[in-house]
Amino acid sequence: MSNTFHFYTRLNLTELLGKKVKNLSELLEGLKTVPGSSIYYHTHRFLQQHHFLSPEPPNDFAYWVSNILQEEKIGEQLAAVDIIQFEKIRDLRKKFISTIEEYLKRNPVMRESPAVSEFHFMKSVTFIIPTQYTANNLTEFLQAVKKISIHSMYFHIFEARLRLEKGDNDFSNWLEVELKETELAKVISKLDPYTQTLESLRQKIVCLIERRLDAQNK
Repeated sequence: MSNTFHFYTRLNLTELLGKKVKNLSELLEGLKTVPGSSIYYHTHRFLQQHHFLSPEPPNDFAYWVSNILQEEKIGEQLAAVDIIQFEKIRDLRKKFISTIEEYLKRNPVMRESPAVSEFHFMKSVTFIIPTQYTANNLTEFLQAVKKISIHSMYFHIFEARLRLEKGDNDFSNWLEVELKETELAKVISKLDPYTQTLESLRQKIVCLIERRLDAQNK
């Protein structure tokens, strides 16, 4: 028998770091020094607060640079950072840093934000809580995925892969390692969670599992 999959959910608190910046240079220095949980928060805040909205939102850095500093070119570059390509927060941090550094080399004159519109660095504090749902096989896993909350989906899809640096979402890891469902795990892993709502993602995963179970029963 496979090791049981335990479904968890999460409670999230936002903490102000007491660090505010008014231009690109200060933003750059902040990106170099804030904890990884701050990088995670500012690239996932929209997803955490608006679980049912699509399309893909920009990260907080891109939004502030484009809309407050009115530096649209670098704002577009920051918005174009493809978060799903990164498995570690430190690599994502390096990408933002290098993008701004290259821009500042070519554009040393910086705009400053109005006094009430500085960028405030924050971080995400997550409390992980076990749920009543577990699974020992694909059928039980399917039934649980249908019932778990959006917050549980978010934890296993987003936080496990990037914030906890597991390299992939919890579902794919378990399906491949414990159930040897390699193909199903790969297909789920390739779903882009940043371009759809969590409910839409849930339905796609449910359909994929149902299709696999139908194939097994034929």
